[in-house]
Amino acid sequence: MKHHSICSAGVWVAVCALGVVTGCRSTHDWRTDADMKAGKHLENVQMEANGRLETIAVESAQDTFRRRLMLDQQLPHLDKASLGVRDLDDTDKWRKEKHLLSGQPYTSLFNTAETVRLSLDDAIMIGARNSREYQSQKEQLFQVALRLDLEDHSFQNTFRGMLKSVFESTHDGTRRNSGFANTASAGIARTFKNGVEMAAGIAVDLAKLVTGDKGSSWGITADASISIPLLRGSGEFVVAEPLKQAERNLLYQVREFEQYKRRFVVSVATSYLGVLQAEQRIRNQEENYKRVITSTRRSRRMADAGKLPENQFDQAVQDELAARDNWIAAKQSYETSLDAFKILIGLPPDANVAPIKEELEKLQKNGENLGGGGNVTDYVEGETPAADAPIDLKAPDNSNAGPYEIDETKAIQLALRNRPDLKNSLDRIQDAQRAVVIAEDALRAELTLGGRVAAGEGRSLAQADRDNGDFHLNRASYSAPLTFDFAWERTRERNNYRNSLIALEKAVRDFQNEEDQLKQSIRNHLRNLLEKRSSVVIQRQAVKLAERRVDSTGLLLQAGRAEMRDVLEAQNALLSAQNAMISALVSYRLKELELQRDLGVLNVTAEGVWKETDLSEYK
Repeated sequence: MKHHSICSAGVWVAVCALGVVTGCRSTHDWRTDADMKAGKHLENVQMEANGRLETIAVESAQDTFRRRLMLDQQLPHLDKASLGVRDLDDTDKWRKEKHLLSGQPYTSLFNTAETVRLSLDDAIMIGARNSREYQSQKEQLFQVALRLDLEDHSFQNTFRGMLKSVFESTHDGTRRNSGFANTASAGIARTFKNGVEMAAGIAVDLAKLVTGDKGSSWGITADASISIPLLRGSGEFVVAEPLKQAERNLLYQVREFEQYKRRFVVSVATSYLGVLQAEQRIRNQEENYKRVITSTRRSRRMADAGKLPENQFDQAVQDELAARDNWIAAKQSYETSLDAFKILIGLPPDANVAPIKEELEKLQKNGENLGGGGNVTDYVEGETPAADAPIDLKAPDNSNAGPYEIDETKAIQLALRNRPDLKNSLDRIQDAQRAVVIAEDALRAELTLGGRVAAGEGRSLAQADRDNGDFHLNRASYSAPLTFDFAWERTRERNNYRNSLIALEKAVRDFQNEEDQLKQSIRNHLRNLLEKRSSVVIQRQAVKLAERRVDSTGLLLQAGRAEMRDVLEAQNALLSAQNAMISALVSYRLKELELQRDLGVLNVTAEGVWKETDLSEYK
């Protein structure tokens, strides 16, 4: 009896010590474990989807470009939250050193105390680190990885442990009995992918009175059980489906993130070039404003000399007023587009940040020979056909095409191979097929084989005056039930099965629609490239003609062979041609990027480093 009591006490102390040791993990340990597990799942899927690994950082950096701008440029803000999560004040409950890791170090590439001039590459990389939408996309990817880890954990060994102490006081009609009932329990359970469920546990009880004879008694119980489905709900295909779907969901999210990065690059480039285009419009409006002022001054002198009617001077003044109004509007439009650009890449709109004009100059230089050097119209004296001669319109072709104006069929084939979201749509058909099979399995009858073994005796406070409980395996109890559930009521399962077939049909239609939409998008991009290239050629010639027209009408006005209206119209035509020229160049460049985005060939890292693909072999 004494030996049995000592053994029981040893077991109870051991279980208590094990529970204390394993249950005292720090917050940092739990968080690090979650990051490690999610990161491992991400690595596996990234290799499968992309053939390469890249870090998905969801932890805020030690410092950020946005924060440095806020502080160094002394920008107004309401609260420390405007600077970042690491600037939040500690409270009675919140401690940043407890919940936040050190984060990535900040590398300063700019003097943030002064106006920062960004290249397009700089803007994209800064956006990848500061854009709130971009960060949300990374966090969504990370959270899908965590959901996969949870599903994976459901097929791992699950341990449980509990210490319980209850004070009880009862009256038996003669006296009051008070004491403690203490229980220490530990167990393990596991569900296998074939549907088999196993569980085992052990519990040690100590019941001790604190009144009367202060008796005490120990008890030990152990049990193990198994459940084996033989029909419905059996087999890895059915049982492991949640894990399978979680794996595929992470694969889908990795692919979606790849395509999102391409969309992000194009959106930043669109906004960036839009700012430069707006800035160029200011310069064009400014030059036009100055030309109109010069014309107004000239008309005043000519009117004073009696060489120009007074009403033509008035017309010049009116155009000067309109030019000033347009110049001011252009400046405001530039500021508005610049603010929107800064918001897009996650920076304060009042920060002193702007694109560099060299990017536009490079774009203009690259567009000098775009479409060839010929003229759309070429009227040479002595060679111009008669007005009533037959007219043969020459449609634009690809004889002077840009580097991304590739063969249409090859472009579509390239997109079909590379678009990750289209692959997702195709794979979801397989998901729908599996769902049909699983819904079919739910229609079957259920046959389950079970097994259970239990040994030992437990103790409660009412048994404190008894001898210690016995624990002999040869006295254990065994059972092996076999349960059969007839498939008589399956209305819900029947409807689920029918709905799964409908969902499969829809998944196929969705894939077909996405494939057709992709083809249409590629065809439109190629047509737009041709159109924008033709527009560049037209506007290039229009600018030259407008410049010549401004010079010639100015001379004719001085010679008294033209009116002020002719000069003003020529100046407005030059302004329109200049604006149309820069618009055509920017539009063509953006169409090149949009085509690469939709082809799935624009290479972008999670840190915002991007590279275009040479498509010359697809010409």
